[in-house]
Parts: sequence; structure tokens; C-alpha cells
Amino acid sequence: MVRLCVICNKERAIVKRPKTGQQVCRECFYYVFETEIHNTITDNKLFKKGDKVAIAASGGKDSTVLAYVMKLLNQRYQYDLDLFLLSIDEGITGYRDDSLETVKRNQQQYDLPLKIVSYSELYGWSMDQIVKEVGLKNNCTFCGVFRRQALDRGAVILDVDHIVTGHNADDIAETVLMNILRGDIARLPRCTEICTSGDGSIRRSKPFKYTYEKEIVMYAYFKKLDYFSTECIYSPNAYRGHVRTFIKDLESIRPSAIIDIIHSGEAFEIKNGVKLPVQGVCKRCGYMSSNELCKACMLLEGLNRGLPKLGIGKNFK
Repeated sequence: MVRLCVICNKERAIVKRPKTGQQVCRECFYYVFETEIHNTITDNKLFKKGDKVAIAASGGKDSTVLAYVMKLLNQRYQYDLDLFLLSIDEGITGYRDDSLETVKRNQQQYDLPLKIVSYSELYGWSMDQIVKEVGLKNNCTFCGVFRRQALDRGAVILDVDHIVTGHNADDIAETVLMNILRGDIARLPRCTEICTSGDGSIRRSKPFKYTYEKEIVMYAYFKKLDYFSTECIYSPNAYRGHVRTFIKDLESIRPSAIIDIIHSGEAFEIKNGVKLPVQGVCKRCGYMSSNELCKACMLLEGLNRGLPKLGIGKNFK
């Protein structure tokens, strides 16, 4: 017996949606996938007409699908956005140099302007050089801190109003759990926000906040999108990887676990009287910071002084 799509009731169902369990045909899968992202954008009023928006582009599945869908929805629903691709070159030989070739092909395929900024030009260090100094234990700390700031700096260079990133529902659920496991209450409320402010008035948002990673992979596969699928060579021991494995196990038992964790994170409230960091600006570089020096400047100073672990602990002076 041929199972028909539960949406159109005409075509043969070939996809079982990981998020809902619905059996759908290919065209209906495209439609619901794109429409759910459109609804996330409009329900949360992420953009206004005329906004200049930088799409954080790594060449991976999330950012490639994001670029494709943002261009599609911009045209379909007349968002009237000015779209750009913004890539960060961390300086990882055999990984980022290859993935940037994918981004350059995407730039041609989607006909969007591309800006690449590198750690070397911003900080004077590549990740290859940093790993030689710090080893493979804390390297993800350096990369994460530098990449967040590099995106904001790249956005300033492009003179955009907004950055969109490909963080999906799985990523956000992982971050909620990581912050709980680390007891990091300051980051808990912020990590589930769909839109946050970066440097100055540049906003940063996650249109894929409620989009499952498996569905992004399926969409990229069926659409035959050109993306880079190799994992970073420096991240096999990352703490996030263990949390990711745990969430995948939960999802296999209860597919709604990912959305449930996000909703739990959204519902967290910090009781009155709990002291939280006050957001200010770094006295050295002017980037937002809750300390005199931002984390990037702390890490950089440690590297430049030949004491790379100095900026990792809490007792940096």
C-alpha cells in the first residue's frame, strides 16, 4: 500500500519529518520547512524593510541552507533585505581553507556579495598558531571567543544592521544543557533569545532556532545544495561534543526532547537578588564586556606574553 503525504494527500510520502513524525512528500517538506522559518522570522519581527543583513557563512550545511532559504524567503515574501555573506577565516589548514572554497562557490550560486575576515588580520594569530601554543584542550575557547567578536567586526566593515547565524534547535538545546551543567546562570536567559545585540547597534539572530538539524540535512540533500561536511580537526575533545551525543540519544527516544529543552530554557527565571554581570565595554578595544578587559583581549594578552593559559582562568590580572 502506497502511503500518501499527510499534507497534500496526493503525492507519495517519501519523508518522515524528524521534528513531527509527519509522513510527507518532497514538495510539501520543502513548503513546511520554509514556511516554519518564515513564521519564526515574522512572529519575532527579526527584520524590517531595507535592513542590511550579513549571513554568517562557514560553508557547512547550516549556513549554506540559511543563505539559500534567506534569499528564497526574501524574494518570496518581499522582505526587501540587502543580503551579504560574511565568512571568518580562523586559519585552520586542511579545514577552513577548504570550506571557504565552498563559500566562494555559494557566493557565485546565490549571487550575494562576500566578505572574508581572518583571525590573522584581526588578532595577529591564526588557529594553527594558537593550537601550537595551547594544545588541543582549550583551543575551542579561543576560537569561540575570537569568532563571535570577528563576526561583529566583519559586520561593522560591511556596515550592516543585522547578522543571522545558522544556529539550529539542536545547537540551542546543547547550549542550554551546557550552561546548566556548568552552573552558568548569567548565560542561561541569553542563550535561548532568538535575537541579541552585538557590538553597537548590530543585532544578531537565529532564524533556525526551532529548526531541527536532521531536517536541515534532509533539505540540503534533497535540494542538492553545495556544502562542506568535514568536522573541525581541532574539536574532537570539545565539551559540546559530549552534550551533543547525550541530546542525540534523548532525541532517539523522544523526538520532542530538543524543543522541550529550548522551551525549558526560555521558561527559566533567575530569582530576585541574584547578582549578574553588568554589561559594559572593554577599556582596550571598546567591544562589549562585563569586565574591564573583554575575553578576547584577555586571551590575546596571554598569547602575546607567551603565557597562553593566562586568559583562560578566572584570575587574570
